[in-house]
Order: sequence, then structure tokens, then C-alpha cells
Amino acid sequence: MFEIKAVVKNEAGIHCRPSAILVTEGSAYSGEILVLTEAGTCTLTSALELIMLGIEVNTEVTLQVTGPDEEAFGNKLADLFESLFDFSPE
Repeated sequence: MFEIKAVVKNEAGIHCRPSAILVTEGSAYSGEILVLTEAGTCTLTSALELIMLGIEVNTEVTLQVTGPDEEAFGNKLADLFESLFDFSPE
């Protein structure tokens, strides 16, 4: 198991659009991913579960990745959690 911490930098936190991106990445991984926060824990398979954690800007999350190339994948996920998601207004 590989464990890494990330601090959310997106001003709006992890809302619908970022969670969709994170879950899409997580679903492509053949191993197991856990997202841990002070508010709770979820797998990275459900956008709704991720949103329900209420992850706001500057929240520290711990990612636990178990499976093939877990360190590389964990680092990739940490980078995504720390992304400044820039969605243009619709």
C-alpha cells in the first residue's frame, strides 16, 4: 500500500466537476483507492461519495493506493487533488 497526502487548492473545493474527473481517473485503476479526510473515508468510485466528504479548499486528504504501480498512480492522484480546476463559465 502506498500512502500520500495532498492539500486541496481549488478555491471551490471538490465539487461536482472535479469529483467527476477524480472518479474517472480512479475508475480506470485496477487496484483499490481510499480517500481519507477528517470528515470520513470513501473509495474513489463514486462522485457522490466524494462530494459528501465536503472537501473544501486547504483540506488535507490522505490517499491510500493498493495495486499495480501504486506509487506512480498515487502521485498522479495527489497532483489531481491539488489541481486548480479552471472551468470556464457556461
